[in-house]
Amino acid sequence: MASDTFPVEVGLMFEGERIRRNDMQLELGGPKADAKWEIVRVRPAGDVVDGEIRVLGPDLDALAPGMSHPVGVLVEISGEKLEEDIEGVLERRIHEFLNYVEGFVHLNQRHEIWMRLSRRSFEKGLNSFRYLGQVLIRLFRDDLPIIEAMQVTWISDPDTVREMLDEAVSRYETRDARARGLLDEDVDTFYGCALCQSFAPTHVCVITPQRYANCGAISWFDGRAAAGIDPKGPIFGIAKGACLNEKTGEYEGINEIARKRSMGEVERVSLYSAFEFPHTSCGCFEGIAFYIPEVDGIAVVHRGFRGPAVNGIPFSTMADSTAGGRQVSGFHGISIEYMRSSRFLQADGGYGRVVWMPGEVLERVREYIPDGLADRIATEKDALSVGELKAFLEKTGHPVTGRWKPDSGREQDKDRKQEKTVLRLSELPIRAGGITLVLKNARITAERVIIERRPDDPRRRT
Repeated sequence: MASDTFPVEVGLMFEGERIRRNDMQLELGGPKADAKWEIVRVRPAGDVVDGEIRVLGPDLDALAPGMSHPVGVLVEISGEKLEEDIEGVLERRIHEFLNYVEGFVHLNQRHEIWMRLSRRSFEKGLNSFRYLGQVLIRLFRDDLPIIEAMQVTWISDPDTVREMLDEAVSRYETRDARARGLLDEDVDTFYGCALCQSFAPTHVCVITPQRYANCGAISWFDGRAAAGIDPKGPIFGIAKGACLNEKTGEYEGINEIARKRSMGEVERVSLYSAFEFPHTSCGCFEGIAFYIPEVDGIAVVHRGFRGPAVNGIPFSTMADSTAGGRQVSGFHGISIEYMRSSRFLQADGGYGRVVWMPGEVLERVREYIPDGLADRIATEKDALSVGELKAFLEKTGHPVTGRWKPDSGREQDKDRKQEKTVLRLSELPIRAGGITLVLKNARITAERVIIERRPDDPRRRT
């Protein structure tokens, strides 16, 4: 897009750009906004006015600077060859294309979107949603010629955003439900998504019938539709090949594509484990499954959870360890839809190993948790520390307690501390004296691991 017709530059070079809070003009969506969403809908030809851009509510130049604002993005398209199967895939392209805009950052998806506009680009003239609408229409039409007409509506009126949220969420659920009856063994082809490689160069999201994309926006059916209409695009087929380990979900074809796309950084991938060569993550995952060694269990925290999780660490801090295309044993980016799969953490014990999650997530997946187990999984109402969690698990008789050694008072705790723990890391940086030593594919065996905050950390508890 030429700079003389647009206030800022638009191009691939701006993908991966970061905008810190001190440098932003304003924020759209994100954790502080109570309502936000984006959705693509395929409409009959007569229902779409090609090139139309509407703004319902205050424009960018009328929104309070330095604040977070509710937002909705409605993209409506038509075309003879377009089918509803493509909607979810095109929603992820919103993420891609808006990140081409200088001084504008888009993160996450669906009703978890988070966008920031830099003060510098705003002062250059990027002061209207209409410019962002122009970007979407131009790039969508250039990239996907099967779109014959397209219109974009930006909603910034808080009441309207909230009113339309339920409709958007209902549409997401309809798409998700369609894929739940298909099993991984029923198909010969999985799909890979490289839309986020600008943020995580060694990451490829593997999409199977029973393992949604980490972002929660792309199902196996979506992947098939995307690869069909754009064979050379960022979503592509993966011949799954021989199954090397049915329990962990390791396939010959996935390993091959992981090695190729990561330039050898990632050699093996397990679809159903958070420990054994876990699937890599970009940064748009809906939740994190993380290991709690004190109870030998796995907890889950989602992006919308406020405050520290049961291990005392907030989502944002754990996300830094999980993202970036790394394989970190015990930290695993996931989608909420994957939690509805019978393959969920299959190699690690499934829900029999899950000990804590926010109440909101528990209710969303309750019907997919084995009978009698949901009420034995703690939420923030039951435990906000590892000590409280341990007491809850013992009280409710959670299956994970069967993994513990027989109680022998302090001797039990002593024995646990002395148990060997094995961590597998694809990359471990060690920094000292101005030198960084990076251990590749390290395997570390330790008699004891102690994790504590630095004495000068302001978050340290007294």
